[in-house]
Amino acid sequence: VGSLLSNYGWYILLAAVAIYLLVQKVSQGLAARRSSQPGAADADVEPDVVVRRQEALAAARLRMQEELNAQAERYKEKQRQIEEEKRRQKIAMWESMQEGKSYKGNLKLSQQEVEPGASTSSAVPKSKPNKKPLRGGG
Repeated sequence: VGSLLSNYGWYILLAAVAIYLLVQKVSQGLAARRSSQPGAADADVEPDVVVRRQEALAAARLRMQEELNAQAERYKEKQRQIEEEKRRQKIAMWESMQEGKSYKGNLKLSQQEVEPGASTSSAVPKSKPNKKPLRGGG
């Protein structure tokens, strides 16, 4: 044993130090993995912080739900108005048909009255360039 230590003592010592450092590194990596797992981090957090976070989350969800409900109500009201306008147009068309008038002309007039802002862009006449006829006069 004495001759083995005298010949390879430094190598054995260096190998033992390397193994010790390797074991320390692996144990730190395992500890880091355990702490990063979900649920392990929550054990260190104060219960008051968790309760406040959950209450804030619930309040945010409630606000979002109220906003969604308001948007749905506005959409329903808009749909009711559109349906009411369609119903009025059908009634006007039916009355004009009963009087013997052309219902298509009245329908166009009523649409222009309902949407004056939308028809302003289409009301501007576009000038047509002077084109030569495809066939000659003769």
